[in-house]
Amino acid sequence: MKKLVNDPRHVVREMLEGLADITPGIALLDREDVVIREDLPEPAQRPVAVISGGGAGHEPAHAGYVGVGMLHAAVVGDVFTSPSVDAVLAAVQAVAGPAGVVLIVKNYTGDRLNFGLAAELARSAGIPAEIVVVADDVALRGTVEPGRRRGIAGTVLIHKIAGALAEAGASLPEVAEAARQAASAIGSMGVALGACTVPAAGTAGFSLADDEIELGLGIHGEPGVQRTKLQPADPLVDLMLDAILEDRSIRSGDGVALLVNGLGGTPPMELAVVTRRALTTLRARGITVERVWSGTLLSALEMPGCSLSLLPVDPARLAHLDAATTAPAWPGSGVVPRARVIRPASVPIVTQDRRNRSHDEAGAAVLAGALAGASALEARKRQLTDLDSAAGDGDLGISMARGAAAIQALSGNGAADAASALTRVAETLRRSIAGSSGPFYAVGLLRAAQHLAASETLDASTWATAFERAVDAVAELGGARPGDRTMLDALYPAVAAFKAALGRQADVAAAWADCVQAAEAGAAATARMRPRLGRASYLGDRVLGVQDAGAVAVTIWLRALLTVVE
Repeated sequence: MKKLVNDPRHVVREMLEGLADITPGIALLDREDVVIREDLPEPAQRPVAVISGGGAGHEPAHAGYVGVGMLHAAVVGDVFTSPSVDAVLAAVQAVAGPAGVVLIVKNYTGDRLNFGLAAELARSAGIPAEIVVVADDVALRGTVEPGRRRGIAGTVLIHKIAGALAEAGASLPEVAEAARQAASAIGSMGVALGACTVPAAGTAGFSLADDEIELGLGIHGEPGVQRTKLQPADPLVDLMLDAILEDRSIRSGDGVALLVNGLGGTPPMELAVVTRRALTTLRARGITVERVWSGTLLSALEMPGCSLSLLPVDPARLAHLDAATTAPAWPGSGVVPRARVIRPASVPIVTQDRRNRSHDEAGAAVLAGALAGASALEARKRQLTDLDSAAGDGDLGISMARGAAAIQALSGNGAADAASALTRVAETLRRSIAGSSGPFYAVGLLRAAQHLAASETLDASTWATAFERAVDAVAELGGARPGDRTMLDALYPAVAAFKAALGRQADVAAAWADCVQAAEAGAAATARMRPRLGRASYLGDRVLGVQDAGAVAVTIWLRALLTVVE
């Protein structure tokens, strides 16, 4: 595992220095890895202080939650290691006054021991101190008693509630009691798709096969309570929600706050998919989701996976969650629409003024050819993906497969003529294929359809001209030329060979066979070309030896058309 660090022994301090450099309103203690609020008044005027912390590796927790309305200080240990008693005590002395301090601790032995002893030392020094332990991991419900469960991502919501109360001037007992009640009500569960690597260790904490996941894992790179086969997102979300709802006795009619937390290596795309399912499932069960936060709020380094947390809420608890905060990592209001808003998309339908509408046979042949090409592209999806991954973003295979599926849905729908059929295929590809391929194929087919619609007859020469105009349209839209290592390096030789064969009086099948051979030769030649356009152009000589995926896709559907032409 590659890491952007210097010396692993200094990574925590350097991380905190970087955070302090870019975050107004916070300060870093000189001899301890402690981040504090910079705006605190003199000790006698200070409200109840709220402090949390733990080992590093959970960023943006815990230092990211230092700010008005959340934490007054965060104490950071080495990666996945509890901070020392002295570090915790230094934080208490830096931010607490006679009003006292609440220490919010995740339920791990090291954290409880070190924060607990620091609290005792603070009391002996005249600073009132209360401990709030968060043990929200419901995955352990069948393994250990509730008081021995781990503290995971739900801890962030306890920070928010305690911090809001302290900022509002609540007393030490009031802040501690509200935080304890919230901690006892919240439930969380996680799933990991892989392990993480502690910088000082250099190797992953555990290993998973490509088709395995860990359910109910903690946040320190340790394995979960169950190893199982990889599943789609929806059933995994349902499994986690079932466990939380049952354990926390959340029922229809209850209101909750939902936290969808990334574990460090999960992109926003996947978290959004998870959030979508969680919202849908909870609402279907009659549970009112009052607030939702989705993002990486408490991580386990670069671990891929997520956790879900549900906190039952009432108006008072919601008010604490809604209270303003300047903590840089707090993800915002969490207010969401009561239901997904969908509006109809209005896209104009392309129509043609056609002189000849009687080519039923040719229209059927066009659709048959489109279906043949679609089947061939679907069968070669993996090859196209691999080629595009070597020189692009790797999406061509799935784009072609998506277009193929849309074309296959046209099966059984007749077309009045060839131009109508080409227009329908163009509209289908335009709607189903994103990126550059959809517009290229759509513009080419539309240009060809325009030529056919204006033609009195549909002989081989008419089709050849339509083909040529289609290729010209692709070139005009994209700005590429032969030799730029694009689909045109297969298309232009194909057009030239087809027209030349017809000029020699070859029959259409023979001419099309020449067309396919020329396209395949052109695609093979792209392996020797330096790309000048598109993402491949950023790679330069690194793509030499690999054929252009777009050109290969052209050869696939051209060869598939042989069965129709013959």
